[in-house]
Amino acid sequence: MTCHCGIDTHAHVVPENFPRYIGIDAPSDWPSMAPAHACHRSVMIAGKVYRTVSDKCWDAGRRLDDLATMGLDLQVISPMPELLSYWMKPRDAQQLLHFLNDQIAAMVAASSGRLAGFGAVPLQDPELAIRALEYAVQTLGLSGVEVGSNINGRPIGAPEFEPFFAACEAMGAAVFVHAIRPAGMERLIGPSALQQVLGYPGDVGLAAASVLTSNLIERHPDLRIAFSHGGGTLAMLLPRLQQGWGVFQALKEGITTAPREQARRLFYDTLVFDAPTLRHLVSVFGETQLMIGTDYPFNFHERQPVAAIDAAGFDSATRHRLLRGNAQRFLHLPVQEPA
Repeated sequence: MTCHCGIDTHAHVVPENFPRYIGIDAPSDWPSMAPAHACHRSVMIAGKVYRTVSDKCWDAGRRLDDLATMGLDLQVISPMPELLSYWMKPRDAQQLLHFLNDQIAAMVAASSGRLAGFGAVPLQDPELAIRALEYAVQTLGLSGVEVGSNINGRPIGAPEFEPFFAACEAMGAAVFVHAIRPAGMERLIGPSALQQVLGYPGDVGLAAASVLTSNLIERHPDLRIAFSHGGGTLAMLLPRLQQGWGVFQALKEGITTAPREQARRLFYDTLVFDAPTLRHLVSVFGETQLMIGTDYPFNFHERQPVAAIDAAGFDSATRHRLLRGNAQRFLHLPVQEPA
């Protein structure tokens, strides 16, 4: 089956191999690859298997074969979040991320227009991150960058990151926020997979809330910033934040524009695995702000994203926006009206 309709803004890559560290003392968590079973390799970090991944992570041809059956004609690829490496020394992270950005650009170049890319930057050093952003966007031609929901525990709305987001706005670079090393893991009872299942949405929700409470989007109205996993818990937090803004004078003075209004200027992916939840997100954030996300090619991904949107029963105009129109705006691609 071939369907040229959807644009996926949330998909990941892992390179087939990682480079050797250039220097004397390699970081203990510098990643490497080890053989696994057929068509798979294991990402090794600090001497342990972090994740075993298939060759779809680095083989553009295999990835493109899957896009048609998923109803997609364009996919935006970004690094596996753990590779953002905020916990490394900035120069060490810069070295690794420079390699990853080159790898992503090479996959995009080999895709005949079917792939676009988000790079990565060492955001633990905002000045260095701006230089990496310039290379990723202006030299490699990537669409923007992926950033974590927190940078070593600091929310993205913290003031030290504002110069970086100002640079993204100035360069027209899209920003995709993905959960990383979420808060609250000590509260979860069960296997490590609960980090992805339960930990990620909470951290994404707090990251998005920090953008609202810091007035970041007010000061940078042309910044295009999107949040993974449907914005996580933000849709549930937003009514409380809106009510608190009307009740507490300190919130009213500190947040310059109503939280609900600000939230409808951010973008979110559709990766929520539930039709009623997706309908709720459209009602909260607006039909102009959601776009496909799949988390491809990891096991915990949405395999039929177009069918998931169709199951929510939207009208044809809303369906078109969610499938591609909103992503075209987010990525600064020509917006095509539905036939």
